[in-house]
Order: sequence, then C-alpha cells, then structure tokens
Amino acid sequence: MEFGKVTPEELAGIDFRLPPDRAETTALLSRSKHNDQKTKVYVGCAKWGRKDWVGKIYPKGTKEADFLSHYARHFSCIELNATFYRMPTESQTIAWRNKVGKDFQFCPKFTDQITHLRRLKDVQQLVDRFLAGIAGFGENLGPVFLMPHPGMGPQTIDTLEAFIQSLPRDLRLFVELRHTDWFSDPESFEKVFNMLEKYEAGAVITDASGRRDCVHMRLTTPQAFIRFVGNGLHPTDYTRVDDWVRRIKKWMDEGMEKVYFFMHQHEELHSPELCKYLIGQLNKHCGTAIPEPVFVPAGELFDVPVKKKSVAKKTSKR
Repeated sequence: MEFGKVTPEELAGIDFRLPPDRAETTALLSRSKHNDQKTKVYVGCAKWGRKDWVGKIYPKGTKEADFLSHYARHFSCIELNATFYRMPTESQTIAWRNKVGKDFQFCPKFTDQITHLRRLKDVQQLVDRFLAGIAGFGENLGPVFLMPHPGMGPQTIDTLEAFIQSLPRDLRLFVELRHTDWFSDPESFEKVFNMLEKYEAGAVITDASGRRDCVHMRLTTPQAFIRFVGNGLHPTDYTRVDDWVRRIKKWMDEGMEKVYFFMHQHEELHSPELCKYLIGQLNKHCGTAIPEPVFVPAGELFDVPVKKKSVAKKTSKR
C-alpha cells in the first residue's frame, strides 16, 4: 500500500500520537445501546494471496487455491480490495464463502468502475451488479468499503450523498475520504461527517504516516473501521499499535459495538507479525479473547483446510 508513504528519514519527525476524540464521537458512543454488551473486535489484513506467507503462516507446500482457507484460520476478516479491481460475481463470492468459517467477515471494496471511472454518477446498473455479486457472501458479508475517487472533494458532497441514499438500508457501509479539503476546511468536515451520521454510514479512519489528517477521530456510527499502515515493523509501528489499543479500550468502555482493524504495510510481508502483536495487546488490555496468528513451526510441511458454509442475506432499499 503506497498511500501515505514517507521516507525512513521522515519517520522520526512525525507525531504519531492519536488526536483526542471529537466531541461528536464521545456523544455518539454515549447514546449507544450497546453499553451492556461485549464489543466485537475483528482483525485482518488486505490480502490473502501472499506467496511469501507460505512457510510463515501458511504451511509449506500450500497451494494458492488453499490460501484463503488458511488465512481464515488466523484472521477474522479481510479488507477485500480484489473487488475494487474486478466486479465480483455471486458464484465467485459463494466459492470464497465456502472456504471460511461462519463468523469470518468479508469487507469488500466498491469496484473502481463505480468510484473512480464514473465517480458515483449514473452507476445504478453497476451497483446492482456489485450487490448481486457480493450477495454470495451471505452471513459472511461484513461492512462494504466505499472509497470515492481521491479527486472528489467538498464540491461533490451532493453526489456522495445521493449515492449513499440510493443504497439498501441494511447494507453496512463505511466511507474513506481522501481529498485533503474534507479535513482542512472545518465547514466541509462538519457537513460531510454529519451527513454520514445521518445515513448511519461509518467513517473509515486511515492511520498512515504521511496523511495524519485522515486520523480524524470522528465516528459516525458506534462501529469503527481502522486501516493501519505500518512501516515494515519499524519501532514506531509498535508504539502506534499500543496507542490504538488504549483508544479501542476507551471506546469499548463507552459503548462501542464493533471494531474492524485492518493491518497494512507498504510491504505486506510483515503484516502477520504486527497483527499478532496487536491481538496480544488487545487480549491483554481490553479483555478480548481473539486467537493469535500461528506461525508455521520449522519442519512442518502441510495442513488440511477446513470448509464451512453460510446462507445468503437479503437487502432492502435505503
């Protein structure tokens, strides 16, 4: 992942501390009806098709067709960027669903035909195809991830709102904003985040070294979708994770319903190591009991994938 990438020399000068929660975030969590229930925390990566994970978390000799089955043993969700590059089909998503357990969550990204080529305009037929494709995930469908084209700034808020309003109401949606003007102009910031809260659409928080403005700490639902971009297991990766664990614990105490935490690296080779550290700290400080990724012992040659199925889910219009 190249977003927010900086040089090694620049890392020392970056203030990685998380900003305080915005007042709206605290107020929203205080209204949550989830206070007496346990927060569900999902942790995952952005890819399962990593050949360099063979011999690390995939047993030696694992075939590419079995990567997802093994991935789902270590992680509870996937930020599915594959659907950004290629329109999903129902047969494809059913096949993926059949390789994971019943609690695993696929979080697919809207295809670039919708978000980048047409910039959310005149896309109803494409959206219908996309929704039909991801329906194959059934109960394994997590929140859907919308990243408008980075060139779409505050002047396109009406287009963004119309698009969100057109979606099925029971589609769990998170939106990642990248245009800098959303964050630099207070009026635009307030307007767009209030709009997201109005439609119960979540706001993605992307923690990347070179784009600290995207660490906005303005939740619009009592759920969080965090995209953490590390720097190859640099020491700051660990202190940043520690900061996130403290913030997640605070949110849990205030009524957070769900947290989706997706680990990225500019070189994804080391994402499993940082996930293991994150999960260990969450279990230690937040009272969770998330299974940690298990690394392949030296000399282990194979394992047998497990397949489970779930049922499709229905949608109604937003």
